[in-house]
Amino acid sequence: MPPHSIGSGTISFGLVSIPIRMFSAASPGGVSFNQLHQKCGGRIRQQQICPTCNEVVERSALVKGYEFAKDQYVQFTEEELKGLEGEASKMIDIAEFVPLAQVDPIYFEKTYYLGPDKGGEKAYRLLADAMKGSGLVALAKFVMRGKENLVLIRPAREGLMLHTMYFADEIRDFGEVDKGEDAKLKPGELELAERLVGELTSESFRPEQYADEYRTRVLEVVESKVEGREVTSLAPQAQRTQVIDLMEALKQSLGKRAGASGDGVAAGGAKAAALEKKPAARARQKAEPAPREKKVQGGKR
Repeated sequence: MPPHSIGSGTISFGLVSIPIRMFSAASPGGVSFNQLHQKCGGRIRQQQICPTCNEVVERSALVKGYEFAKDQYVQFTEEELKGLEGEASKMIDIAEFVPLAQVDPIYFEKTYYLGPDKGGEKAYRLLADAMKGSGLVALAKFVMRGKENLVLIRPAREGLMLHTMYFADEIRDFGEVDKGEDAKLKPGELELAERLVGELTSESFRPEQYADEYRTRVLEVVESKVEGREVTSLAPQAQRTQVIDLMEALKQSLGKRAGASGDGVAAGGAKAAALEKKPAARARQKAEPAPREKKVQGGKR
């Protein structure tokens, strides 16, 4: 099944305009849990509580506040915030080209695949091949969801990828972290460390060798519980009362990436893939709505 486009835009450099479509490049695979009431198995719901007024507040009565000092806020309405958003545009204006090696990966935030939109195939191919041949990547500005983003476009896998990036003032100063500069190394220690690094060195990165073993273990238990009918079904809900101290729903995405080389790790990946074909996994996928194509206009996607 082909991927669903999550938005569209136009790459612009010089007098060249390239209509493109955007696709999500990755989907988190962590295991999520919901908080249930042990007594009845019902899922806990969240209420908005005002501790000052000691009452439940409806969503329509909420405004956003910016904390400029401890416990002091200035309020914003949705209309005020809307007026501060970036100008609606689908243009991705390339500002400059730089060598990829000069860009620290710490600036990368999210990744998207880019594909040519109708009529842009030739210009897309031209830009991708030109950037690949030069070893350069492009830096540009792009408005998404009303927020101006710094983005990097790079050639990869015979196409183009877009990375949203952090701005310089969003990166914390690594200089404030103690890095053990005063530690004294004994003779031969560096040589031994370099030998150990050499023994663990591979010629290439093979991500398929690594699997989330925690997720695999959880899904195995989920399937055993489903097959053993140890399943909690939601009972008819009683009429809700205004309980001020109702426990807030907490969604925890618990993931632990554990990588190990060899057949054992590869087998873990195969096991995880097999679990996704089990009844519980199929039911979960069926319940999740497929993403709908959206136009990235006015900073929305």
